[in-house]
Amino acid sequence: MAKKKRIISPLYVHDKPKSTVSEKFRGIRSNIMFSSAENEISSILVTSEKPASGKSTISANIAVTYAQAGYKTLIIDGDMRKPTQHYIFDLPNNSGLSNLIINKATYRDSIKETKVGNLGVLTSGPTPPNPSELIASSKFGDIFNELLKHYDFIVVDTPPVNTVTDAQIYAQTVKNCVLVIDAEKNNKNEVTKAKELLNKAGGRLLGAILNKTPIDKNSSYYYYYGEE
Repeated sequence: MAKKKRIISPLYVHDKPKSTVSEKFRGIRSNIMFSSAENEISSILVTSEKPASGKSTISANIAVTYAQAGYKTLIIDGDMRKPTQHYIFDLPNNSGLSNLIINKATYRDSIKETKVGNLGVLTSGPTPPNPSELIASSKFGDIFNELLKHYDFIVVDTPPVNTVTDAQIYAQTVKNCVLVIDAEKNNKNEVTKAKELLNKAGGRLLGAILNKTPIDKNSSYYYYYGEE
């Protein structure tokens, strides 16, 4: 009889809160919180320089760490071309950001509660033919500013910045940016280009997250936190 393949949930922080990976995400949360001495960071944009860097999983877990800390948190799936958050949280995507922008859905229809307390997801909604135009509309700005009144922290998951213009357009509104870099496969010039594109759009790069790095099980850090 064939052995069943184990399905690993991408929500590490929720499913294995005592793991080394979860502790790393809590460290990311702390770094975001202390990245500005003047104004509290209430929203971030998460992007990458190329596809398949793991930005959507990173976005989801950062949002979970904020929710676990007692912040009313929202994750917006801003990737209307290849949305992922509804898969990660096992949610319907019949309505979401795309039809909210064109006034074909309400906030109640578009924002879904998750199994994580304090955390909601504004899914991408149906894929439109013109994502960049929708994001650049004044309506998106109005929606984002309204959501900031109701949530303590918002994470916006966007497409790779070097691939399409969407992340740059989002950066004009969201401002604070985090760049996810694939530790296994990356190109220095492409990473530099991503940084420059975000800066050019008026975004403020808070820092980078190196994803897919191997865990050193011989380190004292690993033994202190252990694995669940």
